[in-house]
Amino acid sequence: MKLNKLCAALVCAGCITPGIALATNGMDMEGYGPIATSMGGASMAYNNGTAAMMNNPATLALMPKGKQIDLAFGYLGPNIDTSYAGSSAHSLADKFYMPAFGWVTKNDKVTYGMGIYGQGGMGTEYDGSSFMGAGSGMTARSELGVGRVLFPLAMEVSPNFSVGGTFDIVWAQMDLQMPMETTQIGAMQSLGMVNFSGGLAAALGGMAPGDVAYINFSDTNRFTGKAKAAGYAGKIGFTYKMNSKLTLGATYHSKTKLSDMEATDASVSIITGGVPVMVMDGKMTVKNFQWPSTFGLGMAYQASDKLMLAMDYKRIGWKSVMQDFQMSFVDSASGGDLNITFNQNWEDQNVLMMGMSYKTTTALTLRAGLNVANNPVPDYYMNALFPAIEKTHATAGFGYAFGKSSTLDFALSHAFKVTSTNAMDQTVTHSQTNWQLIYSYRF
Repeated sequence: MKLNKLCAALVCAGCITPGIALATNGMDMEGYGPIATSMGGASMAYNNGTAAMMNNPATLALMPKGKQIDLAFGYLGPNIDTSYAGSSAHSLADKFYMPAFGWVTKNDKVTYGMGIYGQGGMGTEYDGSSFMGAGSGMTARSELGVGRVLFPLAMEVSPNFSVGGTFDIVWAQMDLQMPMETTQIGAMQSLGMVNFSGGLAAALGGMAPGDVAYINFSDTNRFTGKAKAAGYAGKIGFTYKMNSKLTLGATYHSKTKLSDMEATDASVSIITGGVPVMVMDGKMTVKNFQWPSTFGLGMAYQASDKLMLAMDYKRIGWKSVMQDFQMSFVDSASGGDLNITFNQNWEDQNVLMMGMSYKTTTALTLRAGLNVANNPVPDYYMNALFPAIEKTHATAGFGYAFGKSSTLDFALSHAFKVTSTNAMDQTVTHSQTNWQLIYSYRF
């Protein structure tokens, strides 16, 4: 409880809250900050601004001496369609916005600061009149967002070697509205996609054909979720200048320590013919949801005064945290419980990020990149409410310096269309176009 209050206070103090977003390396963003994102997400071994707090904090030591404040804004535009047995539905959740903030001070050898960034998440929304409403008329919707308040510290150990780390306060928030028709529940159980247990499971077992079970915990705010949790994590990293042209970098991001997400105002209903015939109000708990550990390494090569090339490899440990998705509901009237486990069996994800920047003038820098990853979500268990299945992104952007004290950086990213069909022959297609903008002021 104290950590939840501290997290909320820090967010309010920063006057900025990262929104819920559907991310694209699994639930992770393809890049953090427009400098890195426009170069395919590569960020391990060169100065990419205060976004280094989310990338490799050791690169903060590569910044020039002084203070820097970054104000950022991002847009994510997923395009998601799902189809089943000749019917189709389009996700209405196609616009997400993500503000961010970073501040650092660099002295002779030490750099420190504070930032607020959105980590990533997932989100879809289908109209209740579509087949995703399962005949109930109820909206099918998911929103998951994870954000961080970061406190970085970096040190220049020698002219060629720097180290850095962050302490992160992490929060997670989630909305879920999920209708499931009787035959769908039976099929998912027989295929090993979902398991139900607890005293209230018999109520689901007694549903007649055509009845719909409706799980609902959701608010109406695009920047918050009904179920909330808080916790902490950390990062460490280093950079090493091999020579005047080549710099190497590596980082390790720890797995989070998040509390369970809790929504005290939740409900589970049974709907017959579009009419709720049983409504149970109570508390829903999303159990042991964690963000995975990540290992990354990379290089930056200053080919000339104008041209820089960068390449990173990142491994995201989804397997250890996304084997299943567990929820537990307790009816406030009867005290009866319902435990729901959606099997996920995600795989670890390998991400290759490649990019280049070219300084055309003293003011203008152009950038481009590519981000290639495997899809961590097995087709068999893919759920149309959580289709984090993107694989390949093409990126581009620019930086413009208005003088020594201020710059504007922009990144555009397109995730190419991918298709996945699960064990129930439900098919999802997903593409995405995103952008990020940041204004930096140095003094």
